[in-house]
Amino acid sequence: MTCPTVIIVPGWRDSGPGHWQSLWAERLPGASRVVQDDWITPRRAAWVERLEHTVLAAPGPVVIAAHSLGCIATVHMGPAAAARVAGALLVAPADPERRAVLSDFAPVPYAALPYRSIVVASSNDPYCPIRLAGAYARAWGSEFVRMQNAGHINIDSGHGEWPLGWALLQSLYGGAAPALEIPAPRLASSAA
Repeated sequence: MTCPTVIIVPGWRDSGPGHWQSLWAERLPGASRVVQDDWITPRRAAWVERLEHTVLAAPGPVVIAAHSLGCIATVHMGPAAAARVAGALLVAPADPERRAVLSDFAPVPYAALPYRSIVVASSNDPYCPIRLAGAYARAWGSEFVRMQNAGHINIDSGHGEWPLGWALLQSLYGGAAPALEIPAPRLASSAA
């Protein structure tokens, strides 16, 4: 069985150094990261086209690891690209109706996805209420993982390495997961 290619799909303003997406892109053999021409004023057509091109250029099936607006771009993909997706980890999906700069991505599709997916959301995400993230998951037919007080599940909320996310991504491979060593979280040392 061929191991699917991991495609990293960052959200609005990209995922900087230390973000779990950036770390995975550096460490996963053969991973591909979608790079948009405009991270600041995103346009749905351009973002989805770039994502679809990346998916269709992969040598076989893909597993998507999307964050924020990247999740919304993922669910906007057309049927040809969606047919190549073996699974998708959709983390902290954005609500494009909450910010004018993201409004071109509205309305968000509310149809079942043709592949296995996991939506991960936080109870206090400033970019998407947990109820809306849950509604996305139900509409998309996704498994739903609710994290308590995890912010936007990014570097600012302390999710650099993010071992839980890695475990969820591995679950989408169906037994063909690549090996990746995630360092254990560093514990604060106490001064004696």
